[in-house]
Amino acid sequence: MSALTLTPGSVTLADLERIYREEPAVRIDRSAEAAINLAAERVARAAGGSEAVYGVNTGFGKLASVKIAPKDTATLQRNLILSHCCGVGEALDRTTTRLMMVLKLLSLGRGASGVRFEVLKLIEDCLEKGVTPVIPAQGSVGASGDLAPLAHMTAVLIGEGEAEFGGNRMKGGDALAKAGLDPVVLGPKEGLGLINGTQFSTACALTGLFDAWRLAEATLVTASLSTDAIMGSTAPLLPEIHELRGHRGQIEVARAMREIMDGSEIRESHREDDTRVQDPYCIRCQPQVAGACVDLLRMAGRTLEIEANAATDNPLVLIDADRIVSGGNFHAEPVAFAADQIALAIAELGAISQRRVALMVDPTLSFDLPPFLARDPGLNSGMMIAEVTTAALMSENKHLANPCSTDSTPTSANQEDHVSMAAHGARRLARMNANLCQILGVELLCAAEGIEHRAPLRTSAALQTVMSGLRGVVPPLEKDRYMAPDLETAADLIRTRKLVAAVSPAHMITLGDAHAAG
Repeated sequence: MSALTLTPGSVTLADLERIYREEPAVRIDRSAEAAINLAAERVARAAGGSEAVYGVNTGFGKLASVKIAPKDTATLQRNLILSHCCGVGEALDRTTTRLMMVLKLLSLGRGASGVRFEVLKLIEDCLEKGVTPVIPAQGSVGASGDLAPLAHMTAVLIGEGEAEFGGNRMKGGDALAKAGLDPVVLGPKEGLGLINGTQFSTACALTGLFDAWRLAEATLVTASLSTDAIMGSTAPLLPEIHELRGHRGQIEVARAMREIMDGSEIRESHREDDTRVQDPYCIRCQPQVAGACVDLLRMAGRTLEIEANAATDNPLVLIDADRIVSGGNFHAEPVAFAADQIALAIAELGAISQRRVALMVDPTLSFDLPPFLARDPGLNSGMMIAEVTTAALMSENKHLANPCSTDSTPTSANQEDHVSMAAHGARRLARMNANLCQILGVELLCAAEGIEHRAPLRTSAALQTVMSGLRGVVPPLEKDRYMAPDLETAADLIRTRKLVAAVSPAHMITLGDAHAAG
């Protein structure tokens, strides 16, 4: 696979998702090299001067008043990295780690960090050769940058820390050597430039966004199946209803569901003389709920796209003004807000899906479906406890969706007295997406059973294709059996987008105007 060339400042969500999904080699457009080196030269001059410049010839944080001699600047940067390698917990997954490395390239590539191009080249080489730093996932408060996680990344660049190479975990220096790479000796401010920034939080938030979007797509399919399973009305999907409100997501979700369900014999069978006047909200209000979630994800996506292209370390080198200026671009408040938005969307998609599952297993509401979708209820329990599992996961996601951005705690002797908590706000999204994937998998299983109970009536052509894909790996529930493998298989169909891919792309929705659906 050829390397993906990125221009700092203009990278798209589609580019970033490709990096996450496909793990290509990445290089920075060489047109950025001149500005990068100009900033590095400006920092080098400051390091040899008498004027105190934060992080260049001073200590860090509360120790900023301590002046550092020019001969000690290299030691200062090395000590910074080693002392900040204080992450704990399980290691970040490889794909998210690689995305974090790319985001750091993009930030440094703006030419405002004072980090030499050769350092960026080493990160590029690590991505190409498959040297992946081992990043403990806990330890950042998302304020003075993601200091601990980024320090673990940087440690590998100087031959320290740990890395994965060739499927094995080893010392960072050994991984570089096996890949034919040499560690770098950090110059003035380079350690600070590498660990100051929001790239860990942003990478975790982006992967959460990309996976949540896939699940939002999947809900269009599972919701359509569920609607046919309980013989729900499609009148609430009429375009006029949604155009009168005007929300883009709502309009697009309704359009997608209309097209996915088009041609359903089940729908046509009860269009006239149906004694039910209105369906429950989990059927009738699907465009309003899922559409609002779609709009929220898009809003978060725009924030994260901007952040991915941003220079977020401190201080920044302003070449035109010939100044090195302390600021606060490392504060991850926008990322924290975006992560909270994504979490809310994930929780709500799961909540309404769970209610559709509950509707299908309840004989008082399911319009003549057997209790718990069992073929011989009483002797068999059918989907009874699968529904309970969805309730557990839904509730867990509701708790996890509580905002992280409203929390703060002073750190670093009150120098860093307001923090964003973006890091754990973003990290929780992976767990929430995993829960939602399971909920949608159970909905898929229940809806398939419900539709099969409507035979000889058939659902739409698009949904028949989905049903065939499911039944190729999970047989109908003729009698009770060991259910856990079925749930995992269904979740995998959702997670990998295999069933969504069976539906015409023209029926689906996209994250952004220029973003591919997957």
